[in-house]
Amino acid sequence: MEIFFTILIMTLVVSLSGVVTRVLPFQIPLPLMQIAIGALLAWPRFGLHVDFNPELFLVLFIPPLLFADGWKTPTREFLDHGREIIGLALALVVVTVVGIGFLIYWMVPGIPLIPAFALAAVLSPTDAVALSGIVGEGRIPKKIMGILQGEALMNDASGLVALKFAVAVAMGTMVFTVGGATVEFLKVAIGGLLAGIAVSWLYGRSLRLLSRWGGDEPATQTLMLLLLPFASYLIAEHIGVSGILAAVAAGMTITRSGVLRRAPLAMRLRANSVWSMLEFVFNGMVFLMLGLQLPGIFEGSLAQAELDPNVEVWMLFLDIVLIYVALIAVRFAWLWVMKRFSRRFLTKKPMEFGSYTTRELLIASFAGVRGAITLAGVLSIPLLLPDGSLFPARYELIFLAMGVILFSLLVGVIMLPILLQNVEVADHALARKEERKVRSLLAEVAITAVQKKEERLAADVNENIDDDLLREVSSRVIGNLRRRADGRNDVENSELEESLERRFRLAALNAERGELYHLRATQQISNETLMKMLRDLDLLEALLSEKS
Repeated sequence: MEIFFTILIMTLVVSLSGVVTRVLPFQIPLPLMQIAIGALLAWPRFGLHVDFNPELFLVLFIPPLLFADGWKTPTREFLDHGREIIGLALALVVVTVVGIGFLIYWMVPGIPLIPAFALAAVLSPTDAVALSGIVGEGRIPKKIMGILQGEALMNDASGLVALKFAVAVAMGTMVFTVGGATVEFLKVAIGGLLAGIAVSWLYGRSLRLLSRWGGDEPATQTLMLLLLPFASYLIAEHIGVSGILAAVAAGMTITRSGVLRRAPLAMRLRANSVWSMLEFVFNGMVFLMLGLQLPGIFEGSLAQAELDPNVEVWMLFLDIVLIYVALIAVRFAWLWVMKRFSRRFLTKKPMEFGSYTTRELLIASFAGVRGAITLAGVLSIPLLLPDGSLFPARYELIFLAMGVILFSLLVGVIMLPILLQNVEVADHALARKEERKVRSLLAEVAITAVQKKEERLAADVNENIDDDLLREVSSRVIGNLRRRADGRNDVENSELEESLERRFRLAALNAERGELYHLRATQQISNETLMKMLRDLDLLEALLSEKS
């Protein structure tokens, strides 16, 4: 019962945290509010204690969040930014592990070289979820945010693989070589991607079989969709590849496979609603858990630091600041090098970084906040070595990692709003022009579909509908489509007219949806326009279906 009550309390706190941030007279980002509430609940007066199991945390929270991020990430745009994402999610991680690892080894007494590399590895992944919570949706320019989201999807795996190597070397279970590490990383990464794609494909096949045998039951199909990220993660981890990349690949594959497009309307609407709710709850749980661990980690680490003659407590706090400054400096320098490299050697097809201004480079640097993966990674470091001795400087590693997480969030809260002042996020006039153009194209396609539907109804002897009424309703629907830009609505005069109009409208909606996918496939519209208009069509179809 204690576990049950704890879960209920945490869910309630996550639900109310958003309300608290709106009630306060000053603006506090939701992640920081949830961390603060978690730390307050862990205070002895309240005594809410949750044992943090890193493996359970990774299985329970990370796969669905990464799956949802992969689901929302346009595959084509992700591939278009492939060079930039690889440069940040792979090359920058290697540079960070080596450079920051040597810096920690040189700067922090008592931390050997291999544990220093382990700490640098867990500090290398960035957290796009925390970033969105700090600045809000749509505040960062799209050309920056698209790359940051892709980086956050991929560098989780590279950072955790680097941590795995460092811990294995410290434990004496492997000897590090560049060739061996490269082969192992490729095996883990490519295997994870393939595992996610395979599980997503099997899900699509299973969904079609269930529909054939048991009909289109939205509850069953939605539940299977909820299980998909966990299945991808666990299967990939079981066969020894990256479960994180498997969850990402499954999310990105599910949108390209057409499974959701062919799914019943009730399932699509329910799945979107359920995932929106789960994202909010899981994101909140992640930061709440971070806050709940905060007092215990700081108290335990400081107690051990006082017993260690080689460590001074005030130096640990200074080390947190210095490590974070070094992370930002390395990130900014790497972005600047990629910008110069693109302008110098990639003149025919430059990378996106080539067009970045100094302010945009700073935005991309400070946007690299640390979050849940860093916490889970550092707490997964084992307590003991194989000979029974303590893992070297484990308490320092945890203290420094937690400190960098909090400090990166605080600095992001201060610096990003300053850097984003007067930054044009999107060309709203261009977006409105694109939307008007799409609505015009959709109206033409819908008019053609209505005309064809009218011809089929007129030719069907079983319908027994008066030709004048058929033409009248058809003309009204077509007239409404032609007047869509003016926002005028039709008024139904009778139940029969309503029924006919619904059928015409449903035919038009199906044609519009098909044309939207065609326009996106041929890159005539953006993914944002596609998702917005698909949601409008789904909501209108649901409204029409309820009235029938």
